[in-house]
Amino acid sequence: MKYELKQHFQIESARFLPHLPADHPCSRMHGHSFKIILTLKGDLDPQIGWVVDYHQITQVMQPLLKQLDHRVLNEVEGLENPTSELLAKWIYERALKTLPILQRVTIMETPATECTYPV
Repeated sequence: MKYELKQHFQIESARFLPHLPADHPCSRMHGHSFKIILTLKGDLDPQIGWVVDYHQITQVMQPLLKQLDHRVLNEVEGLENPTSELLAKWIYERALKTLPILQRVTIMETPATECTYPV
């Protein structure tokens, strides 16, 4: 039987969305307290009693968070148009390399909005 794990992270970042009309508020520089939720799915290690160590997930995420936290996301390579959708994909593709049981990344740019990749 598989278990589903979730771990939450938060970053403070600025961005603007360059492909929007000039009169759209998100076309201007603005900031968000982004919540990042990683969802992993895997088998229980019967000897240890867990699927994966949460500390291991944190270690995988630290270099990625360092690139994103307190930064202008448009200046991060691969995030020139840093929509929540593209941010979720950017994190997923990089974290999956060392977390093969990663299922999805959810980005919340406000408490009322969220985007998940992949579905």
